[in-house]
Amino acid sequence: MHKIILLFLPLFCLTANAQMKPQTGSLKHYENFPSKFVAPRNIDVWLPDGYSKKDRYSVLYMHDGQMLFDGAATWNKQEWKADETSGKLIAEKKTQKFIIVGISSIAEIRHSDYFPEKPFDALTETQLDSLYSLTRNDNKLFGATVNSDNYLKFIVTELKPFIDNIYSVYSDQQHTFIAGSSMGGLISMYAICEYPNIFAGAACISTHWPGVMHADKNPIPAAFFDYMKNHLPDPKNHKIYFDFGTATLDAAYEPFQLQADAVMKAKGYKEGKNWLTKKFEGAEHSEKSWAERLDVPLVFLLGR
Repeated sequence: MHKIILLFLPLFCLTANAQMKPQTGSLKHYENFPSKFVAPRNIDVWLPDGYSKKDRYSVLYMHDGQMLFDGAATWNKQEWKADETSGKLIAEKKTQKFIIVGISSIAEIRHSDYFPEKPFDALTETQLDSLYSLTRNDNKLFGATVNSDNYLKFIVTELKPFIDNIYSVYSDQQHTFIAGSSMGGLISMYAICEYPNIFAGAACISTHWPGVMHADKNPIPAAFFDYMKNHLPDPKNHKIYFDFGTATLDAAYEPFQLQADAVMKAKGYKEGKNWLTKKFEGAEHSEKSWAERLDVPLVFLLGR
């Protein structure tokens, strides 16, 4: 295993992230982390204050990692404040000790990486052709063929073994979690369904159930719910969190979230125990809004 790590390290640069500066804890930055499954991307590992190899930590994998820790380094000058919120919860012993692995997205192919592949493939050929023709801001919405199965393989078979070997963490399922917002919420739901032996919990924040930018006569949500009916993991040893706001893009989500909630109930999930759905009045679809409520899913998934 040590030989594998030594071969791996020269392919990217480990640095203290010069671009992102956390308010609490520290960041380790891996530039262009290599993969045989997906395009290389940056990885940022947040370690809480007092991180020690004498302790062991749970691991939270988060999508859109470039948006998590420092608004000064993001395109819209917003951030999740993941370091401040996590550090405070750990210090107050409201959660177990954990680290965050932020997986940066690549704008041109984000939709292709995050769109759950099996529900996508269940659509008709005509529907698929229509989706691949969609544009946003004069660019293709899907910058490549949908590749989320490979994106999850990257996390599970390449990134996770690396993290488990480099950092003082628990490697078992009950200490491993995944989270994201919007399309990141969809891929988090998909991850816990596809890899129930890897992830104990998923936080699906402002989950983008429409999958695209319109909701009318849209076959995509039904495909997601059909997939969940057949693939949700055992509620006995998994937790799933959903939420949504009521402003901007989030204003379209409630009818779909109610359908998802019905599936959760039918599959034996008990709200408040191993599943939670929260509605945040007035909350918009933005990092600012997600930062304001990040403590809720963190306590639900990682609470003591």
